[in-house]
Amino acid sequence: MPMPMGVGLDSIAVRSRMVQRLAQGGVNSQQVLQAMSSVERHHFVDSALVNQAYEDTSLPIGLGQTISKPSVVARMTALLLGAECARNGLGRVLEIGTGCGYQAAVLGRVAQEVYSIERLRGLHEKARTNLRPLRLAHVHLLFGDGMLGYAQGAPYAGILAAAGGDAIPDAWCEQLAVGGRLVAPMGNGAGGQSLLVIDKTPYGLKRTVLEAVNFVPLKSGIA
Repeated sequence: MPMPMGVGLDSIAVRSRMVQRLAQGGVNSQQVLQAMSSVERHHFVDSALVNQAYEDTSLPIGLGQTISKPSVVARMTALLLGAECARNGLGRVLEIGTGCGYQAAVLGRVAQEVYSIERLRGLHEKARTNLRPLRLAHVHLLFGDGMLGYAQGAPYAGILAAAGGDAIPDAWCEQLAVGGRLVAPMGNGAGGQSLLVIDKTPYGLKRTVLEAVNFVPLKSGIA
């Protein structure tokens, strides 16, 4: 028997509690909180895990990949909105690593246009299925090697990566607009990862290392 609307995971109250926790955890962008409230995370996780959909935890989505914690999705989205060129709204954004499509859906609520690229065909197809009901015509899903970026859509006001390597690919920095911001996990040399913010100024790249994070490794090629 189908669950009545407004009950259980379809309840706005469930997402409201998640958003409340995000706000208490330091996310103060109303735009981000509204986006997190409007995207139903339980539609992006496997049916066996839906009861954990609104907990602040990463969950497996198949093929060795994960859906990021809501707090991490909100944090990275808020950092993109802090870019110099996003003062009057976030323009075109590139996401590296679509996964199940959840982060792309959230970005679709705050950016004018989103290009999201995934190297694993199985996840690319899963994201297409997950996003289709949302009818986000300005969110474009691409199958390809994310380490190359997507030059056809450049320059980008923001680039967000959902996988971390030991170095940021040159292509990403080249495709970033002046005033734009790149947010990505990067190896910290101690076996862990830190969140890295790169702002592209008229005078060059400004790097800021933030808190420790834990993302899947960045890989090249398609599979």
